[in-house]
Amino acid sequence: QVQLVESGGGWVQPGGSLRLSCAASGDFLSIGRMGWYRQAPGKDRDLVAVISTGGIKTYVESVKGRFAISRDNAKNNVSLEMNDLMPEDTAVYSCYAGVINSRGRPMDYWGEGTLVTVSS
Repeated sequence: QVQLVESGGGWVQPGGSLRLSCAASGDFLSIGRMGWYRQAPGKDRDLVAVISTGGIKTYVESVKGRFAISRDNAKNNVSLEMNDLMPEDTAVYSCYAGVINSRGRPMDYWGEGTLVTVSS
């Protein structure tokens, strides 16, 4: 099993900033891509940003230039720095990790999520 624990959500006014962090732990051989998804009320869960083990980053168009993803491979952590937040960024943000489990099988895991609310 793999556990992903997020932290850093909360309420912020438009134009503000928040930093989300996620720590992966459990029984696995290695972690590949890590990233963040979000689900707004009444909508599907969508990819926000993903980062490879080599540091290649991919962002959804709506957050480019405002959000920055980073990771610490030694600590199995991934973070998301969110700046210039807008009301449409309001969502539950979930950490993602693609791992090779103890049996050598690729598996995808998501955390329980942390709520980000952007409003005045």
